[in-house]
Formats: sequence, C-alpha cells, structure tokens
Amino acid sequence: MSYRRISGFATALLAALALSATPALAQGKGKNDKKPAADHSGVSVELALSATKDVLVKQGFEVVRVESQGDKQIVYYRAGNQGKGKGKGPPVRMVIERVNDRIVLQDAPDELRIEIGVKLGIKL
Repeated sequence: MSYRRISGFATALLAALALSATPALAQGKGKNDKKPAADHSGVSVELALSATKDVLVKQGFEVVRVESQGDKQIVYYRAGNQGKGKGKGPPVRMVIERVNDRIVLQDAPDELRIEIGVKLGIKL
C-alpha cells in the first residue's frame, strides 16, 4: 500500500467522523450542556413545608408552630439551645406560598432559602 492511499483513507475517515459528530453539537447536545431550569409546578406547598422543616431542624433551629392562612403556610421557628446559658432564640416567621406556579419563601434568610431550594431541587 502506498503512502497516498493510506493518507487518503485517513482523511476520508476523519471527514466522516467530523460529519457524524456535527449534528449532535448543532443540536446543543454537547458534553458540558447545563440542564434546563427546574420546573416549579411539580412542587406543592406541602412538600415545600416538609423540606423547610427538615432544613430548619438540620440547621439547629426549632419549629415552634405552623399556621395555615388560605394557600399560605406560616412557619414560626427559633434558634435552639446552643448550650451557652443563653436559652433559646426569639421566634422568627417565614411564609411559604405559591405565586404563579412558583414556590416563594418570604422573610427567609438566604442560607435557609438556598438549602431549601437544593432539597426541593429548584431555584428559589
């Protein structure tokens, strides 16, 4: 076999591989593509409430009570006893509601909001 024949075959093979890979890249199916944003419509207020309670307890807070006002859930929580002789913290309020098919947390610190969003698999 001559060098030209091998060179021509290699060129043809590379061209075929390049053409076969082009449709996937053109469709946006590259290796490092990000997933689409999470859909909030599958998350109910009750599921968000459950995730909120789990995150609060995990972060060392105590859930005092939960009130329901229409489609809103109001969670009252406070800092647990840290063992420093200062007792428990004052009650703090957080509101969970659905607005335009999205779960909204009002009066929630950013750290808690991020952690709850991660637990639910959505961006809050």
